[in-house]
Amino acid sequence: MFYLITEKHSIKSLLRIYYNLNLVVGNSVKKQKINPIHCFILLLYRNIAMKQLNRRMGLAKTEMFTDEQNKISLFAKVFGHPARVAILQYLFKIDTCICGDLVSEIGLAQPTISQHLKELKNLGLIKGNVEGTSVCYCIDKDNWSNMKDIMIKFLDQDIPNTNCC
Repeated sequence: MFYLITEKHSIKSLLRIYYNLNLVVGNSVKKQKINPIHCFILLLYRNIAMKQLNRRMGLAKTEMFTDEQNKISLFAKVFGHPARVAILQYLFKIDTCICGDLVSEIGLAQPTISQHLKELKNLGLIKGNVEGTSVCYCIDKDNWSNMKDIMIKFLDQDIPNTNCC
C-alpha cells in the first residue's frame, strides 16, 4: 500500500492514513517493526504537520496587525542581536561588497555569521551576489532607505503632554 502525501493533506487526513497503515492505535503508536517506507511516511507526516502548524500559528499572530506594524517589528528584529548590528556597521564602514572577511572581522564562527547574513538578506537589508565560490555581500541601499524612513516615522512620534504615571 502506498500513499502520496503532500503538504495539502490536512492533519486529520494524515492521521487517517496512519490508521490505515495500522501504525496508530488510540493515542499511541504500536510497538512493531516498521519498514523503511513506513519510516519515510512518518517523517513526511511529522514535517508536513509541523509546517501546517507553524503556518497557522504565524498567520494568526501577524495578520491581525497592519503592514506597517509588521514591518517595524521585522526591522526591530535586525537590531535585536549585536552580531547583526556589527555586520551592518562593518558593511557601512567598508562601503563596498565583502566576500569573506566577515568571520575574521566580527570574530564569530562561520555558521553563526552565515545565519545572521541569511536573516539580513531575507529582510532585504543586504544583497548577496555569487562570485566564484563565495558570496559577496553589501547593503541594499533602496531597502535600507525604506526601512530608515519607516523607523524614523515611528520613532519621531510626539509623546502627548499628559500627567499620567
